[in-house]
Amino acid sequence: MRYAMAVDTKKCVGCSDCVVACQTENNVPIGFCRDWVVETMAGSYPQLEIEIRSERCNHCANAPCVRCCPTGASHFDTGGIILVKQNKCIGCGACIASCPYDARYPHPDGYVDKCTFCVQRIRNGMPPACAAVCPTKCIYFGDLDDPNSDVSLVLKKRKFKTLIPEAGTDPKLYFLI
Repeated sequence: MRYAMAVDTKKCVGCSDCVVACQTENNVPIGFCRDWVVETMAGSYPQLEIEIRSERCNHCANAPCVRCCPTGASHFDTGGIILVKQNKCIGCGACIASCPYDARYPHPDGYVDKCTFCVQRIRNGMPPACAAVCPTKCIYFGDLDDPNSDVSLVLKKRKFKTLIPEAGTDPKLYFLI
């Protein structure tokens, strides 16, 4: 089992419903977020291209945040989801510094926090909150080892990219292009 997410950059409108759903579902403190929306522009007028992406932890198979954690608080869970054991985290920030995707933040309670793909929902057979509320249905989630999962099916049909492939992290967050 290898959980993954794909975001359709052609359908995302940057509404931030995913951000609000995540904050609500996971009791994220005001002023912090586990996911965010990015808008990039390439080219020059009149040949401009705009890409909108909902970003979060990439749940990398080769995760520097897990390797560098001195207490083992950052760890792999079922399906390759990377979690943080709050009671083991000393808040040193090594994982924050090692993440090439800037996907972690220091929680006000003294531990480091990040996207969990809403593991509490997955364990109950539900999709992550961000995918569940997306009005354009641009977030696909599932098991890469299941050829019939939403994420597997869309990755077979569409071209995609990952961010910072040269980091060698083997991310499980894909962007459909």
